[in-house]
Amino acid sequence: MNQNLTTDRQTFVTHLECSITGERYEADQLHGLSRAGRPLLVRYDLDAVRSAVSRDTIEARPTDLWRWRELLPVRHTSNIVSLGEIETPLVPLTKSGGPNVLVKDEGRLPTGSFKARGLVMAVAMAKELGVKKIAMPTNGNAGAALAAYATRCGIETIVFCPDDTPEINVREIAMQGARVWRVNGLIDDCGAIVGKGAAEGRWFDFSTLKEPYRIEGKKTMGLELAAQFGWKLPDAIFYPTGGGTGLIGMWKAFDELEKLGWIGSERPKMFAVQASGCAPIVRAFEAGEEHAERWEDASTVAAGIRVPKAVGDFLILRAVRESGGQALAVGDPAILKAVDAAAKQDGLLLCPEGGATLAAYHQALNTGLVDEDDRVVLFNCATGLKYPMPEAPQALD
Repeated sequence: MNQNLTTDRQTFVTHLECSITGERYEADQLHGLSRAGRPLLVRYDLDAVRSAVSRDTIEARPTDLWRWRELLPVRHTSNIVSLGEIETPLVPLTKSGGPNVLVKDEGRLPTGSFKARGLVMAVAMAKELGVKKIAMPTNGNAGAALAAYATRCGIETIVFCPDDTPEINVREIAMQGARVWRVNGLIDDCGAIVGKGAAEGRWFDFSTLKEPYRIEGKKTMGLELAAQFGWKLPDAIFYPTGGGTGLIGMWKAFDELEKLGWIGSERPKMFAVQASGCAPIVRAFEAGEEHAERWEDASTVAAGIRVPKAVGDFLILRAVRESGGQALAVGDPAILKAVDAAAKQDGLLLCPEGGATLAAYHQALNTGLVDEDDRVVLFNCATGLKYPMPEAPQALD
């Protein structure tokens, strides 16, 4: 077992607060959304964190997700459930991207996607708070991560997915111990089923941002970037955005790191990347709106960002605007072309959502939103091995 996980530790959580009203909620109690129907954010005593641990101490620890334990919510290490959450590498994409383009390859995480970050934290807190049964909607990878972690600690899990979810994802979820149901609809239709069951007391609702702790797991992407860049942040981040938990989490991480005095006030331009066939955040950004209306008839090859309506829409839009970034939409042909280019030119197999970030980067470069000299990070949110490949050429005799 990693030495970071062997003993109970002090935690610095003070309370939770509503992300739109600021209303305080007690820590160490089970919460869903706030009374205003918005996500709750975990708050820490950062002055106490600064006194308890230094940046040098963090740097000396093994480079896994749990090196950041003082900025994470789990109070007792006996409640941590781990499958080996590594710090993911930054891989240069010099040919298909450019000389200053790096891919943070989240496909190296357990269950092959960045969903492991959020779900390991959410499941650990569910265990700590006594949850026995969880349900969640998924487009595939989140369901797999939930199934793996919940099964590992004995929490019963039910997952609902759109009926066109790739078969490999459905089988992965089922094999890892969850009951999985296909639904004739999109992910928000699946979410409605989960919400109805939760209201009837059948299970706890683990939908994106409807519990407070997935953000805390996803924010480790931002913490890692700061350390990997020598406590200087990149100039721009391109993030595939459906529910947007990771973008929200990174923005929160940067704020906490600045308050600790570990980074300065500079921030990357945050680019929320969506598909043209499902771009509610892009539409709201361009219209100057604070909230995004549901996108009807959503369709894209990048299923992970096919989210017609995000409960944290205003948090995504707030982060993008405060950073000086933009919300960008790219078409399926551009996504597939980018996946092909990264594989054939740089040897890195991106998932479709990762391909969307590469396509969006080139769009931003061509329109002057970023420069070739900018240090850019693209997020590949899952291993490309989970996705159907073109038919292989015949072997030579």
